[in-house]
Amino acid sequence: MNDDLQKRIRAALASPQNMGELAGADAVGTVGNADCGEMLRLWVKFKEQNGKKVIDRATFQSFGCETAIAVASLATELIRGKTAEEALALKTGELAGELGPLPPMKIHCAQLVEGALRSALEPQNAEPKPAGPANAPTLLDSFSKPKEGVKLTFLDEEKR
Repeated sequence: MNDDLQKRIRAALASPQNMGELAGADAVGTVGNADCGEMLRLWVKFKEQNGKKVIDRATFQSFGCETAIAVASLATELIRGKTAEEALALKTGELAGELGPLPPMKIHCAQLVEGALRSALEPQNAEPKPAGPANAPTLLDSFSKPKEGVKLTFLDEEKR
């Protein structure tokens, strides 16, 4: 990764925007990448503006590298004021915003953010709205509790 990109990532990380859960979110999307172990959850709140439903606010939680956190921070600012359709029309590279083009080894960071956005905004993927902040699962809960029908197999230490 070049020094200029590293500086832009450090600048985004020095003051990350929109981190944390968003109480009363209208949509929540969660995505994980088994290849690199990164996970991201995105909350979206809408408002009415000029007769359209637009994104008022978006927040995120991430278990990921610095680049994924920087992209998520920038993307939550980028989608503000857009309709769901406009936000979904953004290409992976556009979500990185002022970071600019990412090197091939970091493209997956923007894809992670794009996946969480799609998970939240595409009707067939949207998670049901939690009953309240106290009952809302955290990102860690989503990935640490296996879904029904998932079988976990633990390897013996001797066989590793």
